[in-house]
Amino acid sequence: MLLLALDTATPAVTVALHDGERVLAESRQVDARRHGELLLPAVDRVLAEAGRKLDEVSAIVAGVGPGPYTGLRVGLVTAATFGAALDVPVHGLCSLDGLAHASGLTEPFVVATDARRKEVYWARYADARTRLTEPAVDRPADIAEQVAGVPAVGAGALLYDSVFTGVRRDAPEHQSAGALAELAAAKLAAGEELLPPQPLYLRRPDAQVPANYKVVTPK
Repeated sequence: MLLLALDTATPAVTVALHDGERVLAESRQVDARRHGELLLPAVDRVLAEAGRKLDEVSAIVAGVGPGPYTGLRVGLVTAATFGAALDVPVHGLCSLDGLAHASGLTEPFVVATDARRKEVYWARYADARTRLTEPAVDRPADIAEQVAGVPAVGAGALLYDSVFTGVRRDAPEHQSAGALAELAAAKLAAGEELLPPQPLYLRRPDAQVPANYKVVTPK
């Protein structure tokens, strides 16, 4: 197996290469406005560092979110394009699961990422491998009673640490494609079915047609 993993669901543009046993190379750059600009050079950099070629990749895994519309689709479209060009399977994983796996926690906890609009994407976990709830998007104040004192990881928890009072500052803040690849490799080796590479938006995109929009082209 040579697994190419990538994720653009958070401000981190992250790519990793995994051979089924370990991460061979990883790149991560945090820049919420440059996903499209940074992703392909990161793929090239990871392949070069590992001394491998793109046509050696046997499978691709992409973080499916939840995440903002524009950034998330950059990674998923790129993954789909690579999959079609190389004729290899493309798998999806919940991006929150990658952060949970990277935490290494063995106790119940929550993962929260910044959803903008003063909201967070979040989910509960029994441990670093086991998610208990479906991902959701909420205002921190609306879930304060559910997350107060519970160990929490991710940029959303750090941003709203008055609500996520159990925030773990020693845990990863942003997504790691290396962790995503490790989790995907373990699941595939165990015969587990991964998600389809379809975006998990949880809400409508910011750009929408105005309610009073009028067609001005001639009939």
